[in-house]
This record gives sequence, structure tokens and C-alpha cells, in this order.
Amino acid sequence: MELTRYGLVVVAGFFAGIINTLAGSGSLITLPVLIFLGLPATVANGTNRIGVVLQNVVAGLSFRRQGVLDGRGALILSTTAILGSLLGAQIAVNLDEALMQRTIGVVMVLMLFVIVLRPQRWLQGKLLRLEGWATWRQHAAMFVIGMYGGFIQAGVGIFMLAALVLVIGYDLVRANAVKIVVILIFTVFALGVFVRNGQVDWGMGLLLAIGNMLGAWTAARVAVERGAAWVRKVLIVVVTLSAGYLLGVFEWLGRLL
Repeated sequence: MELTRYGLVVVAGFFAGIINTLAGSGSLITLPVLIFLGLPATVANGTNRIGVVLQNVVAGLSFRRQGVLDGRGALILSTTAILGSLLGAQIAVNLDEALMQRTIGVVMVLMLFVIVLRPQRWLQGKLLRLEGWATWRQHAAMFVIGMYGGFIQAGVGIFMLAALVLVIGYDLVRANAVKIVVILIFTVFALGVFVRNGQVDWGMGLLLAIGNMLGAWTAARVAVERGAAWVRKVLIVVVTLSAGYLLGVFEWLGRLL
């Protein structure tokens, strides 16, 4: 029975690592699995960050070796994202999660229209390196996304990609690489908040991380080889499924069937 539990955690982590590296919302897989295996929702939320951190270390190193990571830009954009993540983690227990999920679902539907109807914005980004120290608008976007990531993590990669492409100007492949490092950095700080509050199961988290890292390594190589057009297709699928999940569409269909 224990081997089955361990295997389920690793498999969930593997698929989440792939999804998180290519787009985002892999936590929509891992959080329900952790809760199903008996962790309280608050502990599952904190434990999930271990896999995210180690997965992003692997993916970030892979993107760097392949020459598509703007490391300086990622560090600059991380500064305000860290502040947001600390705030989000601190208030995680005080917000209505169900209402927030519905709101995020609506935003994802709107984002889906942007991706589908204006594909050139996602495929033809011109920015290779972030010049200067970023504008207040860019930092504001990172702060808000960092705050959401500190709160629940699920879906943060999609919002981060949107900001890096539409607000800052990277194409999808380079945005993916920068996204990985920014989320890695601010998640370390958010994880510290959960550790301090005793909301992390290290054994389960490290087991999850094994799957996350394997998935991240696989996805990082595929993303660079296939290019931005292929990543955009994956993004469309992930955003559609995530929006459906958050808006309760699958639950509604299940009742009909």
C-alpha cells in the first residue's frame, strides 16, 4: 500500500513537472493528490513548494545550458516577485479559496482568447535580454503574480508567462526560461513562510520533487527543440483545462453524465 502511495506521488510530480515547465498549473495535479493521500489542505499547499523549487532548479539549469535563459533579467524581475510572494504566503489562510479559484478561471478564459486570437504576440517576441532595471509596470506585474504564487502556486506559471510575453516582450521559449528562475526564487521565500508555520511534510515533499525534477528535465529539452509555436499549442490546452477545472465545468459535466 505504501509503495502505491509513493508511486502515485512520483507520477503526479512527473506530469506536474512537465506541465509547469512548458506552461503552468501543474499544481492542479499535485495538490489534489497530496490532499487525497491525507495531508491537510494547508500542509499540501506548503509541501507542494518543495517539488516546485527543485523542479525549477533542474529546468533552469537545462535552459541555461541551451542558451535561452536571460539570467540577469530573471534576477531583476524576481526582486518585486519575492515581496509579493511573501505577502501572498502570509495571507494564504485568510482568503476564500473557492471564490479565488472562480476568479482565476475567468481570467484564464480571457487569456485563452488572447492566445488564440493574437498568436503573433506569443510567437514573435523580440526581447533577448532585459535592458536596464525594468519599468514600474513590469515590476508591478511581477509583484501581483508573486503574491498569487505565494498564496496558492497553482496556475502561477501561466500568469507569469503572460506577463513575460505580453508586458516584457520575450518569446515563449525565452519567457519559459525566465519564468522558471523567477518562480524558483520567489517560491524559496514562500516555502520559508510555510516551514516557519509548520505546514510542510518534508518526506512527501521530497518524494514529489523526484517526479517534478524528472518531468522538468524532460520538458525543458522538448521546449527548446520544438520552439515557441509548439509551446503555444501546449499552453492553449493547459489553459483550457485549467479554466474548466477552476470554473467547475468538469464537476458539472460529471453530474450530467
